[in-house]
Amino acid sequence: MHLVPSPSQTIGPFFHFALTTDPAQGRLAEAAAKGEHIRLACRVLDGDGALVDDAMIELWQADAGGNYNHPDDTDKAADPAFRGFGRLATNPEGACVFETVRPGRVPGGGGKLQAPHVNVSIFARGLLNRLATRIYFADDPANAQDPVLALAPEDRRDTLMAHPDPERRGVWNFDIRLSGERETVFFDV
Repeated sequence: MHLVPSPSQTIGPFFHFALTTDPAQGRLAEAAAKGEHIRLACRVLDGDGALVDDAMIELWQADAGGNYNHPDDTDKAADPAFRGFGRLATNPEGACVFETVRPGRVPGGGGKLQAPHVNVSIFARGLLNRLATRIYFADDPANAQDPVLALAPEDRRDTLMAHPDPERRGVWNFDIRLSGERETVFFDV
């Protein structure tokens, strides 16, 4: 008998089924959470610039005081009104919106503080593994000293920046380009 290997499976489009049915999974911060409340509007685009309507995005971030809601972060207590984790599927426009707070600075390697950022995982059709990136805030002066942001080529760092929406107060826009021109910088973690 001649055996033929079955084809590799990708992460999507079926991957997020049943993992993103509750829209509350996009709320990282409750109304009582400390800090500047913001909304992160994320879009996923493929290499041709077409919107990806069946991706799943996960966010993990520190609270406004720079504390993660995680048992291993024992330095200080995290804000009890802050979950710090969210997961949403993209809608037919390739977008999803997370409710959170602007994160505080967290320690990095060598005793340096990292700029406020949000850790992002992307799951989508055609991917065999998740993609990992970060969202930084374009107006933050701490970006210049961030050791992780410095790993990205200078001419591509803007792909990691969220920008304030000029028409919607408190909304930050972030595009994730999976490939092609202006591909988002992804990290090998």
